[in-house]
Amino acid sequence: MSKLSKEERVAIAQTYRELCAEENLQALLPLRSEVQAFWQRWSREESMRNAFGLPRPHLALQALLLAHREIGLGGRALVAIVLRSAVSSEEALQDAERRFGTDVANALRAFERADKLLEAKTESMQTDDFRNLFVAQCGDMRVVLLFIAHCVCLMRSIKDLPQDAERRRLSVEAAYLYAPLAHKLGLYTLKSELEDLSLKYLEHDAYYLIKDKLNATKRSRDAYIERFIAPLRTQLAAEGIDCHIKGRTKSIHSIWKKMQKQHCAFEGVYDLFAIRIIIKAEPKQERELCWKAFSIITNEYESNLRRLRDWITVPKSNGYESLHITVLGPEDKWVEVQIRTERMDEIAEHGLAAHWRYKGIRATDTGVDDLLANIRGALETGDEAQLSKNLAAAPDEKNIYVFSPKGDLYKLPRGATVLDFAYLIHTGLGNKCVGGRIDGKNVPIRQELQSGQKVEILTSTSQTPKLEWLQIVVSSKAKSKIRAAVAALHAADADFVREDLERKLKNRKTPWDESIWNRLIKRLGYKETTEFYRALSSKALDAGDVVEQYIAAYTAATAPRQHTAERSAGEFDFAEMQQESELAMSGEELVIGPNLKGIDFRLAACCHPVYGDAIFGFVTSSGTIKIHRTSCPNAAALRTRFPYRIVNARWAGKGGAKYPITLHVIGRDDLGIVNNITSIISKEENIMLRSISIDTNDGLFSGILTVLVDDTQVLSRLIKKLQTVKGVKAVSR
Repeated sequence: MSKLSKEERVAIAQTYRELCAEENLQALLPLRSEVQAFWQRWSREESMRNAFGLPRPHLALQALLLAHREIGLGGRALVAIVLRSAVSSEEALQDAERRFGTDVANALRAFERADKLLEAKTESMQTDDFRNLFVAQCGDMRVVLLFIAHCVCLMRSIKDLPQDAERRRLSVEAAYLYAPLAHKLGLYTLKSELEDLSLKYLEHDAYYLIKDKLNATKRSRDAYIERFIAPLRTQLAAEGIDCHIKGRTKSIHSIWKKMQKQHCAFEGVYDLFAIRIIIKAEPKQERELCWKAFSIITNEYESNLRRLRDWITVPKSNGYESLHITVLGPEDKWVEVQIRTERMDEIAEHGLAAHWRYKGIRATDTGVDDLLANIRGALETGDEAQLSKNLAAAPDEKNIYVFSPKGDLYKLPRGATVLDFAYLIHTGLGNKCVGGRIDGKNVPIRQELQSGQKVEILTSTSQTPKLEWLQIVVSSKAKSKIRAAVAALHAADADFVREDLERKLKNRKTPWDESIWNRLIKRLGYKETTEFYRALSSKALDAGDVVEQYIAAYTAATAPRQHTAERSAGEFDFAEMQQESELAMSGEELVIGPNLKGIDFRLAACCHPVYGDAIFGFVTSSGTIKIHRTSCPNAAALRTRFPYRIVNARWAGKGGAKYPITLHVIGRDDLGIVNNITSIISKEENIMLRSISIDTNDGLFSGILTVLVDDTQVLSRLIKKLQTVKGVKAVSR
C-alpha cells in the first residue's frame, strides 16, 4: 500500500481496527497479516485506486463493515471484498484459494463474472432481465449483498469528485440495479439511500429543490400529522382498539417519481406523507378490527371511496394485506391512511409477501423471486449456512441472457444456439448466418449459448436456410422463421422449374394442362406439387424425362379429339423458338428510357432498379423483358439457368421518371423516432413517401418505407441522412 498517502493509510488502519473489533468478525483478526501479505504481493499501482481516484482498500473495508453492521453478513468469505481489486490473474486467484480457502476463491470468481456484466450499456441495466442475469452470475448471494454495500459506500464518497461521467454511470447502476435488488432483499433503508443519492447525482437541481422544500415544511408537516392523528387516537382507544399510529414522509426519490408521473410541481403532490394505523389483534379478529377502524376514520373524515383499496378481503397475489383509504383531513388536504394488523405489517415490512412488487417493480421471473426471498429469510434469521451455500446455478432455469457486440441484452430460452440468437435479432441475419463469435472466439451455428456471453453473428451472402436447421434451434420464433424462409426458397425454385418446363413444352408445341400434370405428379409418387418441383430442382428427377412422360400423357388424353396425322420430328418448325431468343443472342444493348418504343419491358419487383443502377434484361416466357439490378438476389440463378434469355441493358442518358424503392429501417423504439424519419423524407424535394409500416418488439422497431426517387444519387443521399437519425441502427435497400 506504499502508493497511498499517509492520511489514506491512517484511514485504512482505523477502518481495519473497527473491523477487527466487531464481535462477529473475530475470525478475521488472525488473517490481518495474511491479507496484508497478499496485497503486498499481488496489488499493482494501477489497482490501488478506482475510476474516481479513491483508495480501493479503504472502500473495500468500509463496504465490509457496512455489510456486517447494516446487512448482517459474517464469515470468512467477507475477506473476498478486501482482496477483490488485488486479484487480476488466475495465479493470484489460486494463491487466494490456498491462503483463504475455496469459499473466498468462489466469491472472487463471482465478483469477476459480475464485473464483466457491468460493462454493458446503461440502457440494458434498466431491465428485469439484466437484474436476473446479474443475480445468476454472482451465484453466491453474499456477493450480491457485498456489491450493494460497496455501491452504497462509493455513492457516499463521490459527492465532490470531478469525474461526472463515471458518477452518472454509477448512479444508473445504483438506481436500476442495486436499489431494486436491495428492496427485494428487504434492505429498505439502503434501497432508499441508493435511490436518493442516485437522484442527487443524476437530477441535481430537482433533488435539492425537493429537499429544501421538505426541510422548509417539516415543522408544519409534523404539526399537521399530530392534528390529524389526535382525534383518531382518542376514538380508537374509546372503542377498545389497541394500536399505534405513525406518520411516514415519502423519500425524495418517491416524491420526484410522483412529480414526474403526475406532471406537477412539488406543491401538486398532496400525499407527501401517509398515516399508518397498526392494530394489535388476534388472527380471528383481524378483519373485524381493521374494518372497525376504517369506520371510525371515515366517520371522522370525509373519504374518497374511489381511492379505497381492500387488500384484506382479497389479499394481493403476493400475500400483501392492508386497507388503504384516502380522506379529507384538516385544511382540506387529502391524506392516505393505511390500516393493518401487526402481523400484516410484519409481512409487508420484512418482505415475506414480496413487498417490492407493491412498490411497482415488475417481476418477470419467479425463480429469482423465490431465491431472493430465501436469502432475505436467511438474513433475518442469521442463518450463515444458508448464506454460505454457493448458488452459482442460474436461478432462471428456463431462460438465458446474452449481449450483442453493442451491449444490448437479449433473452433466449435455455439451450438456445448461435442460430437462435441470429434469428432473434433479425430474420435476414438468421438466413445468412454461418457461425458466431463468442467473447472473441469463433464458434459454429449450433454452439449452445450461456448467460452473460457476448455474441456476434457471422454471415455469408452465399448462405441459405435449410430444413436441417430446425434440429439446431430451440426457440419457436426461430423455427417459424426457418420454415417460412425455406418455403420461400422452395417456391422460388418451383417457379424456375415450372418456367423451364413451360419453355420445353412450348418448344415441343405442347400446351400446358394442369389436370394432366396433377395426374402425372401423383403417378410419379409425389403427394404434393412442391415435392415434385423440389425433386426436379435438386436433379433427383430428370426434366427431359418428365417432359417426355407429360407429352405422352397429353397425347393419350387428347388423341380421341385429334384428327390430324402425326408429324415426324423432322417436320418441326423452330422459328418461334429462334424468335424468342433472338434479342438475347444478338449481343446488342437495350437502352432503357422514356423514348423506348415497341418493346414490352418492366422493372423487376424483386430488386426495384433505379436510374443509375447497373442493370440487365431477362426475357420471360411471355416475351416481356424484366429489368433487374446486376446485384439482384435472383441474378446469379437467372444467369446460370437461363443464359440465353439475358439481355445487356443500360439506362438512357438521363432519367425523367420516379422509381419506387423499398427501404428497411431498424433501430431503437424511442419516442418521436418515426416523426424524425418522416420529417427528413418530407424535406427532400425529389422524394415522395408512398407508404410506411412500423413494427416494434422488445424495445426495437423495424420499419418498411416505400419512396419514389429519381435516381441512385438521390437514394444514396436519403439513406445517409436516415442513418444519422438518433436511434436508427441500420438502413438497407
